Amino acid sequence: MKTIGIIGGLAWQSSAELYKIINVLVNKKLGGQHSCECVMYSVDLDPILILRDEENWDELANIIEDAIRRVEAAGADFTIIVSNTMHKTVEVIKDRVS
Repeated sequence: MKTIGIIGGLAWQSSAELYKIINVLVNKKLGGQHSCECVMYSVDLDPILILRDEENWDELANIIEDAIRRVEAAGADFTIIVSNTMHKTVEVIKDRVS
């Protein structure tokens, strides 16, 4: 099983819901008491919202890149970002992380 890197906290409620959904799906597929293997890094939403309102996408990209590096260092095989807004940072950071 691959280890999922989850960047959460960009509305902690969404992060919790995604974690639940992933585990339900893994359990349905594998049965027994199986659950996902994952590493979650949660960022503080308030500074993110301030930077978003300032349209400071470079600094937001740096924050997301740092979060991705943290889950990669913890063993994530791939990373998902639990956010609709942060997709704007993907083009900036996609070549800077594995």
